Amino acid sequence: MITIKEIAKESGYGVGTVSRVLNNSEHVSEKAKKAIMDVVKKYNFEPNPNAKNLKSQTKYGIVLIVKGTQNMLFESIVELMQTEIVKNGHACVVDYIDQDENEVEEARKVCNNQKPYGIAFLGSNLEYFEKNFENLDLPCVIVTNGASELNISNLSSVAVDDVSASSRIVNYLYDKGHRNIGVIGGDPNVSHPSSLRLLGFESAMRKKHLEFDMTKQYSYARFSLEGGYQATKDLLKKNSDITAIFAMSDMMAMGALRALKDMDIKVPQDMSVIGYDGTDIANFCIPRITTVWQNTEKLAKRSVEILLGGIKAEEKGENYAVHEIVPYVIKEGSSVGEVKSKKK
Repeated sequence: MITIKEIAKESGYGVGTVSRVLNNSEHVSEKAKKAIMDVVKKYNFEPNPNAKNLKSQTKYGIVLIVKGTQNMLFESIVELMQTEIVKNGHACVVDYIDQDENEVEEARKVCNNQKPYGIAFLGSNLEYFEKNFENLDLPCVIVTNGASELNISNLSSVAVDDVSASSRIVNYLYDKGHRNIGVIGGDPNVSHPSSLRLLGFESAMRKKHLEFDMTKQYSYARFSLEGGYQATKDLLKKNSDITAIFAMSDMMAMGALRALKDMDIKVPQDMSVIGYDGTDIANFCIPRITTVWQNTEKLAKRSVEILLGGIKAEEKGENYAVHEIVPYVIKEGSSVGEVKSKKK
């Protein structure tokens, strides 16, 4: 039987796009739908043989709730998690929602309709979990965001230490001579990863006795190409003396590169750019993006293992919550240069 990965390869679209088509997501073009469904029909692929009976089943599979449709990091993790989940004998359903939607409310709807064994959240706002999670009584795991501070008995998390990684970015840029560093990211009042990365960034800037003014050195937007593009233009309009930009995702970093190109600012000669995520596509940009590499294989594998552990514990009537930090590295490309004249 043909797999989702093989459908993606033959249709010319990514695994995430195939999953969205199979799950009837609205965020897919008609062209993509046609190409993918042509392959599905060609091989008589049945994406979910029990779909008609989902509402009547007591339990069904594992659901991945993914926030945003332009997150390349999540695309990689979703594919790896699907493989692990199926390998362990469970069905897997992927549910894509907008990055501004409430994922906990979405999980409630999923539980009413599908009654899954467990849910994995890719992308999360911890405020939603603090306020509304109490009615979700199944094993859950947040992937790429830590949630240990919530102390919820059926909620686990697997993530990189965002505070440490963003602090390391400041040290890395400092060693290259950069003193006036700008940041583009999400709204720290809404985006938990943005707030953690900003926390680490500000802490490291203080330790280096460097100035950081949110009104002049931070511009926020959606985690997307367009978001990175517009945030970069806004940032440099506010502060033209910036020598380096820390983009809180590789997608935003790519948007920044395009904005700088349009503004006739050379990278890395006139401006350095560093991203976050370590997605494969960062290697194919010109210049290659220096970025914080997150170990997607470990994030995916441990998330599934922990979720399955939670499912087994629930069957025994036990509480189960594990919070794990996975390692990261700064993967050097060619988008960061040295400042010739270092200012103290």
